[in-house]
This record gives sequence, C-alpha cells and structure tokens, in this order.
Amino acid sequence: MIHLTPWDLVIASSMIILLAITSLLLQLNIARQLTIAAIRNVIQLLLIGYILKLIFNTSNLFLLASIATIMLLVAGYEINARQKYPLKRWVGFKIGTSALFLSSFSMVLLTLMVIVAPTPWYSPQYAIPLLGMLLGNTMNGISLGMDKLNQSVYQQRAIIEQRLMLGQTYQEAIKEIRTESIRTGMIPIINSMAIAGLVSLPGMMTGQILSGTPPVEAVKYQILIFFLIASGTGFGIMLAVWMIAKRMFDERQRLDLAILKIK
Repeated sequence: MIHLTPWDLVIASSMIILLAITSLLLQLNIARQLTIAAIRNVIQLLLIGYILKLIFNTSNLFLLASIATIMLLVAGYEINARQKYPLKRWVGFKIGTSALFLSSFSMVLLTLMVIVAPTPWYSPQYAIPLLGMLLGNTMNGISLGMDKLNQSVYQQRAIIEQRLMLGQTYQEAIKEIRTESIRTGMIPIINSMAIAGLVSLPGMMTGQILSGTPPVEAVKYQILIFFLIASGTGFGIMLAVWMIAKRMFDERQRLDLAILKIK
C-alpha cells in the first residue's frame, strides 16, 4: 500500500480552502460551516485512528461498547441538529437515538454473530467499521425522513386538520406525508445501490482494493454492506417517522405541533 505523507494531505486541504474562498466570493453562506466541518473531520479522524489502534491491540469488550455508545449518542444528536423544523432537543434526541439503536445495532449484531462471525464475535476490526458505516448512513436517512415529515406536517397543518374534522383518523390524515417522508429518506441508499459498479466504486470496496484485497472479495463485502445499510436505514426511518407522527397528535387525535421547535 502506498502511504500518504502530511504534504499529500496539505495538497488535498488546499482544495477545501479554495472552495471556502469561492463560496465567500459567491456569498453562498457555507464557508463557515465548511471550514468547521473540515477541521472537525481532521481532529475526529486522527483521534479515532489512535483510539482504534488501542482497541485493536486489546480487543476489550467494555472499551468497544463504550466507543459504540459514544458513536450512537453523537449520531442521535446530529440527526436533529440541522433540520428546518427540528423536534425539541430532548424529543429529537430520544427518537433519533432509539431509531438508530433498534435498526443499526441489530443489523451489526446479526452480521457479527451470524454472517461474518469473527473470533471473537466482537472483534474490533469488524465491529467498529461496520457500526460506523451503518450509523452514518442510517443517520442520514433518518434525518432526511424526519426533516421531510416535520416540514410537510407544519406546512400542511390546515389540510390535516380539515381531514380530521371530516372524520379521518390521524393515521389516515397523515398517511401520504408519512409515506413520502420514508421514501425521501430511502432515496440516497437506493441511488447508491443502483449506480454501484456502473457510475461509482463504493468507498469500502475502493479501500479494500487499495489495501490489496482481491476485487471479488471486496465486492462481496460491499454487497453485504449495501444490504445492511438499506435494511437498517429503511427500518430506522419507519420507526422514527412512526414515533414522530404518533406524538404529533394528542389522545383525542387533534394535531399538536408542540414537539416542533419553530424558528
């Protein structure tokens, strides 16, 4: 494997700086967010690199569980962080974290215990990358689905209330919005699966090939990851949308948007 030098990363980072300067000139209002994201990216990845080195050397289940918990909590917080009509902080965190835990964690456990089955089953070499990929992609899907649901309900609140007055249950009044929200959250992973191998080579597969893994073996792992991500994302979005939709109505099936943080 060809090792990268610090100078190689400096060249790559110059492109980010150029992009930030261009966005400032065009007044796109993303330069600050882009810069902060890039700095966080470097710090977080360097930190996790040293942590993973320690975990790989020890294979400690308690340490692994601690890292997995931190990853889950951060992902649960980020789900609600940049939505137009976010849920109130504790509600959004609880729903996002619950949906992630019930979907991504179950998929990772299934993979470690049944499909890949390393020895030991909690081998950090497999557990951390699998959990990271599933949490990251499922987080994006759930965030998109929740954002679509919250925006649609807020913007169509008058229509929903009219349907309720005409005798529809809250499930019927919000059914189309809920269906569209789930579809919106699933679009990225469906697109990724549809173009894999024709338009793009997925990240995990590319990384394995660059590290010397035979291409066919890399393809097998990538197919596994795609299916796990799609399943985890789909179930996660369904859970999150169902939980939010249920809390948007009171016990008398009246629309109640008190859980939304209207800016």
